[in-house]
Amino acid sequence: MSRHRTRWLLEKELRELAASRSYWLLLLVLGALVGHQFMTATGIYAEASGAGGGPAALSQGLSPLEGIVVPTLGAYDIAATVLFPFVVIRLIANEKQTGALALTLQSPLPFAATMTAKLVALLAAWLVAGLAGAVALITWRGAGGHLYGPETATVVLGHLLRGLLTIGVGAAAAAFATSAASAAIVALTVTLGTWALDYVAAARGGVVASVAAYTPSAALRVFEHGELRMATVLILATLGIGGVIAATAWLREGEPVARRVRDVTIVLVVVVALCMAFARVHQSRDVSEDRRNSCPRGDEAALRAINTPLHVTVYLAAEDPRLVDLERGVLAKLRRTMKEVDVTYAARGRSGLFERPDQHYGEIWYRLGDREEMTRSTTDEIVLETIYRLAGRAAPPAENETPYPGYPLTARMSAVPWLFFVAWPLAVVVAWWAMRRRPVSRRRTE
Repeated sequence: MSRHRTRWLLEKELRELAASRSYWLLLLVLGALVGHQFMTATGIYAEASGAGGGPAALSQGLSPLEGIVVPTLGAYDIAATVLFPFVVIRLIANEKQTGALALTLQSPLPFAATMTAKLVALLAAWLVAGLAGAVALITWRGAGGHLYGPETATVVLGHLLRGLLTIGVGAAAAAFATSAASAAIVALTVTLGTWALDYVAAARGGVVASVAAYTPSAALRVFEHGELRMATVLILATLGIGGVIAATAWLREGEPVARRVRDVTIVLVVVVALCMAFARVHQSRDVSEDRRNSCPRGDEAALRAINTPLHVTVYLAAEDPRLVDLERGVLAKLRRTMKEVDVTYAARGRSGLFERPDQHYGEIWYRLGDREEMTRSTTDEIVLETIYRLAGRAAPPAENETPYPGYPLTARMSAVPWLFFVAWPLAVVVAWWAMRRRPVSRRRTE
């Protein structure tokens, strides 16, 4: 296909988006969401920094990643869940309802190229919607706030992949459903299903927990914690693109239904196979400035030298705060560092209130080869000492690493409400009016 036709297809899809009221409504609501999140985050951050003469928290605990970036950009998770799917569905379902899909299928242009143009246009629209978050972060930097580039870019990448996943789900829902309303219900059902999966995985381990690690909420938490995990990136991209490909296969209404069912089945099998393969990719990088996802460098080198798989059996219930500390602390670091870590959750209840003493509740067993040892501690130091004893290795000497300094900031940004609740809506309305006037001016000149 020529470059001219490719450009024409992309411009056509962008014009469709510009004519969509749902997209402009998305931009208006996003400005308010980002502004509210940013104002709340900066207010809490300033209070923790000792604004107004109050007591200041320890500076090491003041991280712009957790205090500003994650809560501010969290507005995009809300938008990707309840707003952006309607923009995606409208772009595809509208062609089915108006009959434009039949004309598109009869055109000499490949239908796959048309769907690719829709995907690119929707990604561009999601990036444009990200301008509100960019304004908030620029405002933070302009007020003297600190931002660490790698961890901020990782959170942005997570929300971009979250948008790609929404595009895939919305495109598939619009293709298989008979109307836009039905497609919206399907997309909402998928979202509720991922929430239910997260809830079930909180009480169970095994396969359910492994699958739940790639739900939108769980996957986004990986990026928000300052970790760039290749498995999460590849699986989210595969699911998003796979949804668009499945929609492309089903929307070929001129082909027999049996053939379309076969093509969609092949797409689903390939997507599942790729996701299972990518789940075995263990490469990840800790991009956080405070190295929250990493052991000390000496311990990392010692743990990587252990080739025997580590098996961990945890007798802690899902709602036990000690399990949360263990999961987010040393277990997450061990999974990043060691070659193979297998965790079994042996407790049956959710709270642990009714566990009998003879059920080993509270114990955590570590096994390397034929050696096994138990501890009840969830602290990094004691767990690492246990692993070194099982491996028959001496603990590496402690290194004097530079502690994370923290970045307190007491500045209050009084112009933020004017920026997000006055200037942003005005800019969106002006842009919408200009886009509506543009075709008229073109016809007059022609």
